[in-house]
Amino acid sequence: MKGGHDLGGQSGMGPIDPEVESEEPVFHADWERRVFALTLATGMLGKWNIDEARHARERQDPLRYIENSYYENWLEGLEKLLLEKGLLKPDELAGRGISSNTDLAVQVPDPQLASKILAAGASSEREPRSEALFQVGERVLVRASEATGHTRAPSYFQGVRGIVSAVIGCHSFPDSSVDGVHEGAILYNVAFQGKDLWGPTSENAEVLVDLWEPYLTAGGN
Repeated sequence: MKGGHDLGGQSGMGPIDPEVESEEPVFHADWERRVFALTLATGMLGKWNIDEARHARERQDPLRYIENSYYENWLEGLEKLLLEKGLLKPDELAGRGISSNTDLAVQVPDPQLASKILAAGASSEREPRSEALFQVGERVLVRASEATGHTRAPSYFQGVRGIVSAVIGCHSFPDSSVDGVHEGAILYNVAFQGKDLWGPTSENAEVLVDLWEPYLTAGGN
C-alpha cells in the first residue's frame, strides 16, 4: 500500500532535521507516554496483531499522516482498531459515556502478566514449506505493486534490481498476517546500489533491506 507512510527514499520532501539523539526525550509530552501504554495494553487483548496495527495507521488520509506527529499516528491507528473490533463505539470514543457491553471473551492482563508478555516477546519464525528460491549472490528484481493492502516492500525499491546478501530464514509474511493468515515466507537481505535507486548522480552507496520472497523475482543481468 502506497500512502503517506511510504516516504522512504522519496525526493522533494525537504531536508531531514532530526533531534540530536542524545538530547531527544523518549516522550515529548505525557500524552505520548499514555498513547504508547494504551497501544501496548490493548494489543495484549489478542484482537489484532502487529501488522494489523501498522496497517491501521497507514489507512488514513496521506496528508493527515504526514502532518501528524509519530504518536498522533499511533493514536489514529489505535482508535480505528478499537472501533473496527467492536471494543468501543463512536460515542464512547468521543467521551459521551459507556454504551457497549463488556466483551467477556477479552482477557485483560494484570501488570505482572503484561510485564511477562513484554519480556518474553514473540518469535516471527515459521516452518518453511519449501526451500529458498534465491541464494546469496543471486540478482533479484523487486516486483512493482499497486496493491491496496499492507506490505513491507518500500515503494522506492519496487522495480529495482539488487543482489541477495543473506538468506535469513522463514518468517511471518506481513501481507497475509494483516488478514489473520499466519503463514511464513522466506526472508532475504538484499543489497542495492545507490545509483540504481536514485540515478547516476547519487553518491556511491549501498543500501541493505530485508524483503520477503513473494516481493522478489529473478533479476537477470
